[in-house]
Amino acid sequence: MSTEQTFDVIVIGAGSTGENVADIVVRGGLTAALVESELVGGECSYWACMPSKALLRGTEVLEEARAVSGAAAAVTGEQDVRATLDRRNSFTSNWDDSGQAQWVDGAGITLVRGEGRLDGEKRVVVRASDGTETVLLATHAVAVCTGSAAAVPPLEGIDSVDVWTAREATSAQEAPGRLVILGGGVVGVEMATAWSALGSQVTLLQRGDRLLAGQEPEAGDLVAESLRGRGVDVRLGTSVSAVRQDGADVVVVTGAGEVRGDRFLVAAGRRARTEGIGVETVGLTAGEYLDVDDSLRVRGVDWLYGIGDVNGRRLLTHMGKYQARQGGAAIVARAKGDQVSLADWSPFVATADTAATPQVTFSIPQVASVGITAAQAEERGLPHTVVRYELGSVAGSALFADGYTGTAVAVVDTGRDVLLGVTFVGPGVSEMLQAATIAVVGEVPISRLWHAVPAYPTMNEVWLRLLETLRDQ
Repeated sequence: MSTEQTFDVIVIGAGSTGENVADIVVRGGLTAALVESELVGGECSYWACMPSKALLRGTEVLEEARAVSGAAAAVTGEQDVRATLDRRNSFTSNWDDSGQAQWVDGAGITLVRGEGRLDGEKRVVVRASDGTETVLLATHAVAVCTGSAAAVPPLEGIDSVDVWTAREATSAQEAPGRLVILGGGVVGVEMATAWSALGSQVTLLQRGDRLLAGQEPEAGDLVAESLRGRGVDVRLGTSVSAVRQDGADVVVVTGAGEVRGDRFLVAAGRRARTEGIGVETVGLTAGEYLDVDDSLRVRGVDWLYGIGDVNGRRLLTHMGKYQARQGGAAIVARAKGDQVSLADWSPFVATADTAATPQVTFSIPQVASVGITAAQAEERGLPHTVVRYELGSVAGSALFADGYTGTAVAVVDTGRDVLLGVTFVGPGVSEMLQAATIAVVGEVPISRLWHAVPAYPTMNEVWLRLLETLRDQ
C-alpha cells in the first residue's frame, strides 16, 4: 500500500547539491520534498571533500612548520595517525547525518527517506527500507541530484578483488601497509599524499605521461616531483591490464610487471548515478549523464532538472552548489511565470561551468586554478598568450617557507585584454584563488588590474610580477 503527497518541487538526492536546490526553492516560496536513500549531506560530507581534507590537514601543517627555520626545531615527533583519523571521523560526525537532517527540517523542507525513482511525468516513487512506498507528485519540477559514483574499469579479475574507491580511501580506520593507486587525477594524488604521510607505502600508477592531466603542465610535474620526494613510487605511462588476489596481497598487473599491495584504490574517474532511478520512464537513458541547458533543465523534458555531478558538466562540490543556486532560481522563476534568461551570466544559468570554474587539489604543493588552461584556449581557437612567474621569487613566498618552490601561470586573452585562466602551484596557494576567480568572472581588464595593488610582503605580489612579465613580453 502506498501513500501520495504533492509538492511544488521534488528533489531526488540530498547531497550538498540537492540540499541547496531544496533550500533555494523553499526560500522562493515553493514547497519541496527531499528524497535520500543514504546519508543526508551526501558524498562531500562523508566520503569526499571533508574527510579527505581532514586527512591531509595535519600533514600540511607539519610540512609548513618544517619549512621555516626555527619553527622546524619544534617538530620533534611524527604525526599521530590515530588522532588524525579520529579528527577526520569528527568531521563526518562519525557518519551520522542527524545534524544535517535537523537542518533540513528547520529549513522547511520535507525529508523523505528511501530509494527514489521517476515514474513518468512529475511523479516520483520512494521505496523505504521497510518496503513501503510513497508516491510524490510535483506541481512544477523534479530535480535529479543523485550525483556521481566512482568508475571502476572492467579489468581482468577486478570482481575478485576487494577494491577501494574514494569512499573506502577517505573512511578507512587504519593506514594500509602498502597502497596501490590506479589514477593520477585529484583523488589519486590527494590520497597518495595523505596515506603516504600516515605510514603507507604508496605506488601511484598513471596511464598518461603526467599527473593532473587537465591542469597546466607545471602542476602535474611539481606534484609528481614532490610525491617522489616523499617516498611515493610514481609510475607514469603505466597501463594496468589485470588484478588478482594472492593470499593477503592484491597483485596489479602492468605492462612493466606486477605490483603488490595490501589495498588497491581505483581513482579512475566518475560515472553518472542515473541507473535505477527511472529516467527511462521519461525517455532518457539510464547510466548516462543528463543533458541539460545552461539553466540545468533537461533538454526535451521541460519539468525535469539535472543538477550537480549528474549532468557531467563540472564534478565539483562547489560547482554543484553553484548549479543548485542557479537552477533553483530558474525553477522558482518559471513556477511564478517569470522570464528566464539563458544569456551568459544571467541569474538563472551556470556560465561559470565553462568559463570560470575554480578548483583546488590539496596535494603538497597545492594546485589552485580557475578558468581555462593554455591548452584549452588553443583548442577553442582563442587568441591568447601565456605568462609564467616563479612564486618562490616573491618576498611573501620566501617568508612563508624557506626554499619555497612554486609557480604562477596566467592565460591572457590578447583580443579582449582579460584573463582566461590562472593557476597557482605551491604551498598555501589555495587562499589566493578567490582573487583570481573574481578577476576571471568579472573579466577585469588587464589595464585595471594594475590598480589592484598587492599588499607587501604577501604571496599575492605575484600578481604584479605576472603583469610586469606580460608587459615585457
